[in-house]
Amino acid sequence: MSYFNSKEVIISSSIGYLEYRIEVIPVDIGEAVRARILELCRERNLSINKLCLLSGVTQSTVNNIVSGRNHSATVTTIKKICDGLGISIGDFFSSELFRGLDQEVK
Repeated sequence: MSYFNSKEVIISSSIGYLEYRIEVIPVDIGEAVRARILELCRERNLSINKLCLLSGVTQSTVNNIVSGRNHSATVTTIKKICDGLGISIGDFFSSELFRGLDQEVK
């Protein structure tokens, strides 16, 4: 199984800061879940701490998911995160991030 770490780079210029994002397609479900949570928080301008408060999921659990230490978040945890974000679990998984993933069982 292969993993990757997506990166965000902020480059300084004389007129301020320019933000560049390197988008990489996840190769496993854990990385796709991680990327989707971060994407949804970014879209809503939510911190991870605020997401934890809204969803009732502990800070350590969410931190483990978004840091990549936990590659197997439970459906229950994902559902709670969805509830906190005000979306359905179907909306969560409807992202392009979940298309074309490598098969987990070979």
